[in-house]
Amino acid sequence: MSRKFVLSGAVALALAVTPVAAGTATAAPASTQQAAAVTTVYYSTASAPSFRSVINAGAANWNNSVTNVRLVERNSGASLRYTEGNDPRGSYASTNGHGSGTIFIDYTQARQYSPTRIAAHETGHALGLPDHYSGPCSELMSGGGPGPSCTNAFPNSTERSRVNQLWANGLVGTNASDQRIYETVYGF
Repeated sequence: MSRKFVLSGAVALALAVTPVAAGTATAAPASTQQAAAVTTVYYSTASAPSFRSVINAGAANWNNSVTNVRLVERNSGASLRYTEGNDPRGSYASTNGHGSGTIFIDYTQARQYSPTRIAAHETGHALGLPDHYSGPCSELMSGGGPGPSCTNAFPNSTERSRVNQLWANGLVGTNASDQRIYETVYGF
């Protein structure tokens, strides 16, 4: 059985739950078969048209790496919004880690670093992951720490596992009183 959540609002979570018909599953013994719940997070690239292709590539990297959450582009009613522009602080995510918020991609930084890595990294924050700037290039959440030559835009096994764990039962948390995991995270 799949669950689809439409998230709205960058600060408070207002949830509208829409059941989705289950697809055809591979046959498995009833005792070992467990229905996987997939949460859909809708994102909008309407305010970041210059980076639409790299945002979609970053989302595809996550979609191909995790099983409990799915990122789907939808410019109307999206809970996760991407924007672009110039900011001396660089690219950042302002998110609660529950699939909603705003991701900003800085023009200057996107010329210095892999823009797909930036988009995938910042999306990792929206999925609940923190920065780890001292990590190696193989770690997506190391951001710009490994330097501009690092172009890896895929989460490693630890990052994939953590996102699957956080989203195993739908949202990371659904209480309106949940504190924001990340206020604004600067410096990709």
